[in-house]
Amino acid sequence: DSVAALVPKAEIEGEMGDSHMGLQARLMSQALRKLTAVVSRNNATVIFINQIRMKIGVVFGSPETTTGGNALKFYCSLRLDIRRIGAVKDGDQMVGNRTRVKVVKNKMAPPFREAEFDVLYGVGISRPHELLDLGVERGLIEKSGAWFEISGERIGPGREKAAEALRANVTAAEDLERKLREAGASDKSAPPPTQTEAAA
Repeated sequence: DSVAALVPKAEIEGEMGDSHMGLQARLMSQALRKLTAVVSRNNATVIFINQIRMKIGVVFGSPETTTGGNALKFYCSLRLDIRRIGAVKDGDQMVGNRTRVKVVKNKMAPPFREAEFDVLYGVGISRPHELLDLGVERGLIEKSGAWFEISGERIGPGREKAAEALRANVTAAEDLERKLREAGASDKSAPPPTQTEAAA
């Protein structure tokens, strides 16, 4: 992970067990001050990947924090909290992860929105699963027991079989996507932020 794995020179040259309190945070702050102008001038995008750590002795609020100090939180335009919330299985075999993404900071659009999708190993975000979930949510796909139906036509028993049917039938998938866009599937109102979220 790009932030958590950054190792200051003093830490590399030092001995195991040496204390380097706040060194990484200080270097991140200096680097971001230099990077901001260069990135803006070149119309570039910089992506930082970080890890979650636990703060000790927190009684109220979330004990979770990220490495590298607070500078990155202040300088960034967009922060996403990405978590694995479940497994995607094909029978007994695990083929991917169910993932939730929450926008915790956004300078360009309303923050605190959430999205859930499947990330399949070797594939990435699964388009058919996404279309299936949004179709059910918007009422364009009916679920009768284990079966999924589009306009009265059954496309598969179970979520995985229905997604496979959409993957195989490109015309049906494109038609469903067009209807979803017309229905405004991507235009969800953001939930009101809690006090914790507003302070993040």
